[in-house]
Amino acid sequence: MTSPNREAFIRLFAESQQALRRYVRRLVRSPEATDDIVQEAYLRTFEQSEQVEIPRAFLFSAARNLAIDSFRRERVRKTDSLGDFDLSNVVSQDESPEGALLSDERSQLLRQAIEQLPPQCRAACTLRILHGHSYQEIGRRMGISAKTVENHIARALRETHDYLRQRYGMK
Repeated sequence: MTSPNREAFIRLFAESQQALRRYVRRLVRSPEATDDIVQEAYLRTFEQSEQVEIPRAFLFSAARNLAIDSFRRERVRKTDSLGDFDLSNVVSQDESPEGALLSDERSQLLRQAIEQLPPQCRAACTLRILHGHSYQEIGRRMGISAKTVENHIARALRETHDYLRQRYGMK
């Protein structure tokens, strides 16, 4: 980096550090994430300084994009476990003959609901629920992004729940 660009970057840092930190803090609401995002935004701005016409605009855009990415990663992390679709809640652990029959019926209904899903959605759902693979593993295996896997799982949950509600006549 040439000396004038370096001086301009130092000036940008001094003039916008507090404003950028406040901006990012409002977006992510986490001091740790704020620090990481601000640092990464400055680094990206510094690395691209030769191509950037308006460094301050680039800096804030980079910070916004990093905050959005952080939010998405956090959302995936939170939804990565399917607590509301845990098979242990579907299959009864009763030892009685009635309990075994109910368990079989529930399992059969769940299989029917999953069979109604589109092929890729069904495959993602099966890999997640029955085999316990992460979104990233499923994405690699199916040749799709983790975000697409997340969308397939969300759709599978929604459609499976709808199927079961309709089957039991619930609203």
